[in-house]
Amino acid sequence: MSRIVKYLGQVEYTPTWHAMQAFTEQRGADTPDELWCLEHPPVYTLGLAGKPEHLIMPSSIEVVKCDRGGQVTYHGPGQLVVYLMIDFKRMGIGVRELVRRIEQSVIDLLAECGIEAYGDVNAPGVYVAGEKIASLGLRIKNGAVYHGLSLNVDMDLTPFSWINPCGYAGLRVTQLKNHGVSLTVAQTAEKLLPHLERNLTVMKETA
Repeated sequence: MSRIVKYLGQVEYTPTWHAMQAFTEQRGADTPDELWCLEHPPVYTLGLAGKPEHLIMPSSIEVVKCDRGGQVTYHGPGQLVVYLMIDFKRMGIGVRELVRRIEQSVIDLLAECGIEAYGDVNAPGVYVAGEKIASLGLRIKNGAVYHGLSLNVDMDLTPFSWINPCGYAGLRVTQLKNHGVSLTVAQTAEKLLPHLERNLTVMKETA
C-alpha cells in the first residue's frame, strides 16, 4: 500500500499534534500511511517522561507537554520535521527495529551528503562526531504510530543551549549547514523521503 506524502509548510505545533491524534483514532485497517513534512515555529516539546528541570534557562518559547516518547526537544524554523502516520501492525517488526530503520534513513541521507553519522541504541537519534543532528520520538496507539523525527537543516541552534536536549546535560547539537551542506528544508525532505520509503517498506525483521 503506497504512502501519502503531505508538505504542510510551517505550522503550529499543537494543532498539528491534535491532527495526528485524530488521524490515528479514525484510521482503519485499509487507511494508507501518511508522512507529513513540515516545520514548526519555535517550540519546546516535553515527552511523556519529560522533566521540567531539563528546561534549564527561562525563555519566551512556548512549552508543550505532549504524548510522544522521550524528554524535551526544540523545534524551530530551518528544521525538517517528518511525522510518520504508520500502521505498525502491518510492518511485522518490533519497536526497536522501527526506530533503527527511521534512524538508518537519516544516516543514509547524511551519507549521500558526505557526512558520516550513526545511531545510539541507548539514546535514540542520529549523531555526527558526538553531536546530535536528528531526534526521534514516537507514540504507538492501537497498533499505529504517530509523531516522528526532526532533522536540523539550517536553523538557529541557540534554543538548544537553554535545555538539556533529550534529557542529556551538555549534549551538543549540530545541523547540515555546519557540515557544508546547503539545502532548504524542502530539498532535505525530498532527499530523505526515498530513504524512508526504502527502509520502512521492508516488511519483516532481518536476522
